[in-house]
Amino acid sequence: MTRRGGSADLPLHGGRVPRWLADRMTRLGALMAEAIVHEYGRDELLRRLAHPFWFQSFGAVMGMDWHSSGITTSVIGALKRGLAPMSAELGIHVCGGRGRHSRATPAELLAIGERVGFDGAALATASRLVAKVDSAAVQDGFDLYLHGFIVSDEGHWVVVQQGMNGDRKQARRYHWLSEDLESFVDDPHAAVDGPGQGRIVNLADRRALASRKAQVALLQTLGPDGIVRELGRIEGGLGQRKPRPPASAGGVDAPLQLGLLPHLVMPDHHDVRGSDVVTRRLHGNLAAAADNGPRDFTGLLQVPGVGARTVRALAMVAEVLHGAPCRFTDPARFSLAHGGKDRHPFPVPTRVYDHTIGVLKSAVRNARLGRDEELGALKRLDDQARRLERHARGPSVEQLIAEERRRSHRHGGRSVHGWERAPAFEEPVQDSQVPGPLHHRGG
Repeated sequence: MTRRGGSADLPLHGGRVPRWLADRMTRLGALMAEAIVHEYGRDELLRRLAHPFWFQSFGAVMGMDWHSSGITTSVIGALKRGLAPMSAELGIHVCGGRGRHSRATPAELLAIGERVGFDGAALATASRLVAKVDSAAVQDGFDLYLHGFIVSDEGHWVVVQQGMNGDRKQARRYHWLSEDLESFVDDPHAAVDGPGQGRIVNLADRRALASRKAQVALLQTLGPDGIVRELGRIEGGLGQRKPRPPASAGGVDAPLQLGLLPHLVMPDHHDVRGSDVVTRRLHGNLAAAADNGPRDFTGLLQVPGVGARTVRALAMVAEVLHGAPCRFTDPARFSLAHGGKDRHPFPVPTRVYDHTIGVLKSAVRNARLGRDEELGALKRLDDQARRLERHARGPSVEQLIAEERRRSHRHGGRSVHGWERAPAFEEPVQDSQVPGPLHHRGG
């Protein structure tokens, strides 16, 4: 039986992803998905997409705003565009999306089912049920506007859908995973992400079984017209009723409790602060890039423009590819790989981003041919980062961001505000230099 895997508060942001970033997200997202399938299989990719912390980190490492609701839309869109040309080979298919694209999901599933051989009609029914549960059975104040359905050739699937509360300017993301799913209405979610709203109506909670049965019995006894009459009497008497006292803990009227689940709180502030990042993990990433880069990427480092800055970005990409779930409690850290479109934490270093794509493309291409050396080097980067983080020391988050902004023009820094310009006065530096001091003891 799947269960809720956690929750997250997501500020609701508008706007669009510029084409220059969307294209890069499409390429990097597809390559990372392909690398995960090659290393761990299709089911593991689905499990990760169903994990709210990993999903947020995945979007952040691709240069999307690290904390906002826009990550959901952009990640689903990037995967749909990037995986479509290789769906037959990879065995992963992305359906749905935002608005009208979400409503096309059942038809897409039927078409893929005819082509691949799974029961598209059953999956189309699952898609509709998932949307109904999160819009009707779970009445939490968020109106669904995005529905992404990712399915494998085996018919296993994950759903990522999102609702918004315009008054509160917040979004909630819901994750479903078909693995071991036994019921659509009895604790079906892999995760529900979003801000707490106090007491809500959640008829998909296991403890609501009696309520669901009573509603069916009421419908059978009174019929629709009778229920409307009863509701009118109740609403008419509300003004004369005294307010009910607060429910006692554990009583029949006590609000449903979600339990001790992982809760990712994404702050309203757009800038990345030291408090948003687990610094020891960041220093582990930096130290692994400094130590493993020259040894594992000797040939790569001879390519003009590729240096320690690219390897540092690769260290964070490697962690998203290989890291355990406990490693993704600070999604902001992964935004330090490729920045963000709104210049937070710094403008997107397009040259570094392109080199990251080039390295990963070469690694995945060679892995298809049975040569796993380059993917193995990325795995060693992740292993080394975890070993070094106990002893590594380095710049603070604020120092690192300041250096990145100062040198942004050297890395092709770009944001929705345009290209970064060189400062009026600048000391000459090596492009491949890792910003700030970096050293470690032991390990």
